[in-house]
Amino acid sequence: MHTALVRRRKAAERRFRAYGAGALILSLGFLVLLFTNIIGTGASAFRQTYVRLDVDFAAAELSPDGRRDPETLAAANYPGLVKAAVRALFPEVTSRGEQRDLQELVSSGAAFQLRDQVLADPSVIGTRASVWVPASALLDGLLKGSYDRSAPEAERRINDRQIAWADRLAADHRLELRFNRILFTNGDSREPEQAGILGAVMGSLFTMLVTLALSFPIGVAAAIYLEEFAPRNRWTDLIEVNINNLAAVPSIVYGLLGLAVFINFLGLPRSAPLVGGLVLTLMTLPVIIIASRAALTSVPPSIREAALGMGASRMQTVLHHVLPLALPGMLTGAIIGMARALGETAPLLMIGMVAFIVDVPGSLTAPATALPVQIYLWADSPERAFVERTSAAIIVLLAFMVLMNLLAVILRRRFERRW
Repeated sequence: MHTALVRRRKAAERRFRAYGAGALILSLGFLVLLFTNIIGTGASAFRQTYVRLDVDFAAAELSPDGRRDPETLAAANYPGLVKAAVRALFPEVTSRGEQRDLQELVSSGAAFQLRDQVLADPSVIGTRASVWVPASALLDGLLKGSYDRSAPEAERRINDRQIAWADRLAADHRLELRFNRILFTNGDSREPEQAGILGAVMGSLFTMLVTLALSFPIGVAAAIYLEEFAPRNRWTDLIEVNINNLAAVPSIVYGLLGLAVFINFLGLPRSAPLVGGLVLTLMTLPVIIIASRAALTSVPPSIREAALGMGASRMQTVLHHVLPLALPGMLTGAIIGMARALGETAPLLMIGMVAFIVDVPGSLTAPATALPVQIYLWADSPERAFVERTSAAIIVLLAFMVLMNLLAVILRRRFERRW
């Protein structure tokens, strides 16, 4: 009977291990599936189709008075230059409807590129040059295989004429896939081929700077006081319980608090990184306080006793001995809290950072959005070309979060001391 009981216990143990291994394999499988889908969808966004046009920088169009004044050059008819260059490639296209379809193959941002080129080098005026300009999302999607050529024309956005023109451009070596620098140098845009993440990245950077500047010193100071100086009574117990509870509060509640206090009561600007940083500071503080207190607790009591025995004051003991030893753990907790704040969307939506912002923010009070909010906006866009850009922005966000967590691991291993 004893042997049968041992066999049953061992069998139960083997089943438990098998369940654990199965759960781990299943979770890793879903994780691999998720990353495969995101990378497979977003990898194509890092390349953009460009069209080579022979542009005639006619002086009569750009500078009729011949003075080449920067204001006159900036206001010239660059879209007309693009249209003329495209029509020159297909002189047989004469009807208004066909010409409209033809112009849809080139991005509206081509005109801005020509303007920047002329302003940077006015010597091109009066010459004819080959210029690579970004293609439209329509043509870009065709080259990347987003449209099924064999499908009926009514079931795809690009028509048969546009496909024939695209094939002709490719045969003339006028189409080329290049690295999509626009994705990293532009702000948001209604045109997918002109949309970039620079504005969202700068908004996230300013927001994280405010969050770090406020949450880390306040969180560390609160942890030191609670762990080293605060008396043990019902008030400190109440504070500790509330800090632990605040760490589990849904993030959207902090967004509602920020909307009520910072915007409606204090009158701070809506959709500004300053307000976003204040809201994320409130959300991050409990995490940093808890991690900092754990780091302080991990310092052996003998360190404190030795310092006090040598005549150091309580403050000197904490600042000169305990804090340097606990700092690696504090930094790790702060970075993990910042990584969580970097991926938050709900509290930023509540304070208006969901607005369509084209310009790259230049200050803490300028209108801005954040990278997670930009992903939310693109995912809700009906344009098919925004799908790959949504996944590309997710890849960039995940890269930032992986780097922050890797930095936390490196700091812990670099400065951690074992007793």
